[in-house]
Amino acid sequence: MSEDGSSPGGSGAPDGGPESAFRNRAMRMLIGLSRASGTERLLISGSALLLSVAIGFLLVLAAGRMTSCGSASFSLLGVGFCYDPFVVFDRLFLGAFGDLAANPLNGQFATTLAETTVLLFTGLAVAVAFKAGIFNIGGQGQLVVGALATALAVLPASSFVSGVAGTLVLVPFGLLVGAAAGGLFGAIPGALKAYADANEVITTIMLNFVATSVALYLVQNHFKDPDSFATQTVALPGHATFPSLVFPARADVSLVALAFALTLAAAMAYLLARTAFGYDLRTSGLQPEAAEYGGVDARRTVVASMTLSGALAGIGGAVYVLMILGNFQVGVPDYGFDGITVSILAGNNPLGVIPAALLFGVLKSGSIVVDVGTDVPPELVGVLRGLIVLFVAMPEFFRMAGRYAGLDEPDEGAVATDGGESG
Repeated sequence: MSEDGSSPGGSGAPDGGPESAFRNRAMRMLIGLSRASGTERLLISGSALLLSVAIGFLLVLAAGRMTSCGSASFSLLGVGFCYDPFVVFDRLFLGAFGDLAANPLNGQFATTLAETTVLLFTGLAVAVAFKAGIFNIGGQGQLVVGALATALAVLPASSFVSGVAGTLVLVPFGLLVGAAAGGLFGAIPGALKAYADANEVITTIMLNFVATSVALYLVQNHFKDPDSFATQTVALPGHATFPSLVFPARADVSLVALAFALTLAAAMAYLLARTAFGYDLRTSGLQPEAAEYGGVDARRTVVASMTLSGALAGIGGAVYVLMILGNFQVGVPDYGFDGITVSILAGNNPLGVIPAALLFGVLKSGSIVVDVGTDVPPELVGVLRGLIVLFVAMPEFFRMAGRYAGLDEPDEGAVATDGGESG
């Protein structure tokens, strides 16, 4: 784009009118976002977070004025409000950690870590696919398939080994089963895109419904626990699940699983940045034509990236079964869909997925505290959560849009590196 805002291939005549000026300012803003450094993006996200809290503050006040209550919980300039916004946001953010000073191993903090752990896997799954230029919206279905396969495979295997040895064998076995099931399920839309030119957004969305419906049928009609009224499989024995180690067993969280998720995030960052496969995957996502010209097999890369993405989501399902539930139950939470926003917030950076997943874990856990500890309706809590996610993720979404539109090209005189990325 030229300095006067005209298009590179245009006539060069200056545009006139307020509409053209607005368009040029918007384009310059998009270019700035696409070229923002890591520090600048962090500051933008922090500012967006503060802005979302400020708007949420006003929403809580407005809702408090429209609600009838016996006595005001908060007053401002002589006006009473039924809801105290300071209490709401305190519970939403700090409540997710519980009382760490009194009990560092409290249940609320355990819930936050458990949510963060599963979101790490789904965020990584989406990030890998996005890096390859593929929009994997099917993480939820891949997670469900991985979770069900893990529960069905580990249960019979648990009768052959027991004790600590059983844990050392069965937990890795369950993770491998979840990865294989999720990977195979993810390879389906990958193959359809590579060899039939099917839109992966449509196929992955529809396969989500296929996964949940098939899982419901299998559990309800073939694998249901006969001693339970709930639609769930038979519970796994204790030695077939993740050891809690530090936290109490009832906390449903394992630092081993969290450590594994963090290690996998580092491994994915290394894979994408330092290996030939990662280079092929990234170049296919950024410049498919150039990648083909350079000898990259685009079809094979599409299938491989979707298989890897599905495997990561499948591992998330395995962790959900082996750490949180101890069996498979229908109605799996929307971890796969949350992983999409986690990945966008992280800029599709595997290491950036870590703080993004933690933010989501805090919001999901803190929402429970607000629901239980205040009179604020759950619908308003959902609005506040959505507002925070929207404001924090949108700058990164526009940055991604600018990158895919080719607006992050290096400035004149910049040195290009093989497979390198700015910011």
